[in-house]
Amino acid sequence: MTERNGSDWFERVYANAGGDGKAVPWAVLQPRPAFAQWAQRVALQGDGKRALVIGCGLGDDAEALAQRGFAVTAFDRSPTAVAWCQKRFPHSAVHYQIADLFATPPEWRGAFNFVLEIFTIQALPLELRPQTIAAIADHVAPGGEVFVFCLGVDHPAGRKGPPWALTRAELDHFRCCGLHEVMVEELRDWGHSPNLRLRALYRRDG
Repeated sequence: MTERNGSDWFERVYANAGGDGKAVPWAVLQPRPAFAQWAQRVALQGDGKRALVIGCGLGDDAEALAQRGFAVTAFDRSPTAVAWCQKRFPHSAVHYQIADLFATPPEWRGAFNFVLEIFTIQALPLELRPQTIAAIADHVAPGGEVFVFCLGVDHPAGRKGPPWALTRAELDHFRCCGLHEVMVEELRDWGHSPNLRLRALYRRDG
């Protein structure tokens, strides 16, 4: 495992931020708009169902899920990030944990009705892409769903990272992991480069 894929790199980003969320490049200090807009559109409700947030960062998306009625477990491999979440939301119902996506507790496998994945896949090296998607899909319960939001790219040639944007074909690996596609939306003209974002939902048959 390279340092870029290991916990040290992510931990240093959070630790060096010194409590300033604006110093964490991927933090927005609010629920990710692309997820919040979709959740509002579909009137997402948890009704006590179990949700898992992959790479929870500073916790805003996890808190949004809890507010929608999910019993939320959120993890990050950075101890500083997890402690930061607990400090930001001291009365939270979210169960924040330190964990590695590739070595999560066995009882998490196939245990979650809703899995939220934002920007984790693209942060890890390309050679780990199938393994990363399979690890995320492995946590989805029968009848459960995984929501994915990531940078997209039309043509992978010359792609540089991190982050490494995903092609539609790479995102389709969720289908190879026993899930079926509910939606894939291409969001363009975001004013940033690359300007393509992919917002997707996959479901495991019950």
